[in-house]
Amino acid sequence: MFSVIKLASETLTENYSPSLFNYFYETFPQGFIVAEKHYKVVGFILGLKTNLKNARILMLSVSEAQRRQNIGSELLKQFLMKAAQQNIENIELEVRTDNIKAIKFYEKHGFKIIYKLPKFYQNEEDAYVMKKTI
Repeated sequence: MFSVIKLASETLTENYSPSLFNYFYETFPQGFIVAEKHYKVVGFILGLKTNLKNARILMLSVSEAQRRQNIGSELLKQFLMKAAQQNIENIELEVRTDNIKAIKFYEKHGFKIIYKLPKFYQNEEDAYVMKKTI
């Protein structure tokens, strides 16, 4: 778990309490998927089932050195497959409005911007809510 928390602190702009990772894993273990390369954590996705038919992706991160190698795409595909096995129909996530790379990544995987959340992040930056029906 420490390697995931460390990667999150290196690659994500929000600060997350380490206890959150354990809580989310215990709440929906199917939504916590880790990518390893040579026994080292290089990426992870963390999602949560919000009700019987819906889930939310809370975090998706790949180490800087391992980007552009389809690790993020594979993590997302695994999450979507596990969500479908749980009869989940809709996946939502939030992304910074200025994070063009992430927006394009999610659009490539079938997510669409639904609406904007003003001052969503700790630093009061705006977010888009994106959604995909599976």
